[in-house]
Amino acid sequence: MDLKTATAIRRLRLVSAPEAISFLLLLVCSVLKRTTDFNAVPVMGMVHGVLFILYVIFWADAWNRAKWSLKTAALYFVLSVLPAGGFFAERRLRREADDAVIASRAREEGVVKA
Repeated sequence: MDLKTATAIRRLRLVSAPEAISFLLLLVCSVLKRTTDFNAVPVMGMVHGVLFILYVIFWADAWNRAKWSLKTAALYFVLSVLPAGGFFAERRLRREADDAVIASRAREEGVVKA
């Protein structure tokens, strides 16, 4: 992978954990709305919506650049719609991005031929 691919994966990784946190907070706010007078659902809904849209945009870019199989791309998308799935996606993407950077640097130094 080249550095642009690693950057696309890193962007997706960086938005996956905040997206998961916002999803969990939205669920908590939904419960609080129905059990108390506290209503933060409109605000958390908007925050989560923006983060989810960013996740989908970055997911599509990473899929295009990394040339993931349909199975891998579907896995990362499904993880985005599970309440804590973003944490698992972040972990896998961190490993993938680190491997991509190492491979790119090795190619630049002539250790591995492209």
